[in-house]
Amino acid sequence: MTQQPPYTTRITAAGYSVTVTSRLSAVTGWSTRYFGPWWNATAADGGAREGQPAVFADVAPAELAQLTEVVLDQPHEKIPYAGSTLAHRREVDGTVTAAQPGQGLAFRYEPATGRLRVVGDGDTPVATAAARLARELLRGKLLADGWQILHASAAVRDGDTVLTLGGKGAGKTTTGLLLARAGWSLLANDRVFIRPDDGDGSLRVLPWPAAAAIGLGLLDALGLYDGVRNRTLAGQSLHPTQHQRVTDALAEGSRTPLFNDKGKELKPQFFPDQLTTWLGMPLATEGRAARVLFPRISADTAPTVLDDGREPAASDFFTEGTEDRYPDVFGLLPIQTDGGRAQRDDLAHRLSRLPGHGIALGHDTTANTAFLAGLTGPKA
Repeated sequence: MTQQPPYTTRITAAGYSVTVTSRLSAVTGWSTRYFGPWWNATAADGGAREGQPAVFADVAPAELAQLTEVVLDQPHEKIPYAGSTLAHRREVDGTVTAAQPGQGLAFRYEPATGRLRVVGDGDTPVATAAARLARELLRGKLLADGWQILHASAAVRDGDTVLTLGGKGAGKTTTGLLLARAGWSLLANDRVFIRPDDGDGSLRVLPWPAAAAIGLGLLDALGLYDGVRNRTLAGQSLHPTQHQRVTDALAEGSRTPLFNDKGKELKPQFFPDQLTTWLGMPLATEGRAARVLFPRISADTAPTVLDDGREPAASDFFTEGTEDRYPDVFGLLPIQTDGGRAQRDDLAHRLSRLPGHGIALGHDTTANTAFLAGLTGPKA
């Protein structure tokens, strides 16, 4: 489809849509790339549809200055948002105006129309913010329809989905990537949307599109480090949220895991499509929960099944209260009865009725892959 400015990308998941419109094809193209592999994101004519949420995003320095002044020259609040301070103020009619001077971005959201304006002083910050907020708009629609967000990686084969649960560092990403290398398709490496199907009661699973963070050590263990480094040296770029120390490590050929001063590992950040084009992993767009795994990783451990009694719990779900990077400043998410706890408790109960295992994995990727293939195979 050949478009003339303004350019539009339409993003659709579970029957809900949001559009990103811009005078710059780089902005809408970013959303097409970011969502396309997991959500249905396509170039579209005609702009935003009446009554549907939409993001209008442009490089517009004069408008950026004007909106920033509206926020900073009047009473406002500040909050950490996407790694930078966001100043924001809410008007009587619910309209929210916000600015991130450190990112060169400003925003205005009108809840009456569902339209969100993003302006900035550079293509990449505007494109990144537009995609992030388009996801938040669609997230609001999905949550209002009964979907919840589960902290899990997911791999799909013939529609059946293996969900891997656990806290940070438990091995969710490792398990998902090993399954993807064993013939499964990757649905997500950190979060998924999940809800019961109204027809048969099975649990539908959708991806949460996001940059995929994969540590230097894990890339090396999977035999993927050299390919990633060679592409980087050839001038190809990973996602811009990647820390400069990681980019430098790839350039230098260092495979040693990196950590910031708070102990958080700094990892290469892949666009979703790069999981396929760089790492050779097919992606899935939907599945039905069939099995739950709870991994833990120890260097000298042989892969095995554990009888540790772990079951899915409400604490495995993301909530507005546990969201640490994208708090709902703009009021895009629905107010749920009891905070959605009843839904999460029900989903946790349904998940506990599926086949589930605590598993131990070591650092031998060949042994781990063979173990997971046997555990999740037809006879498991």
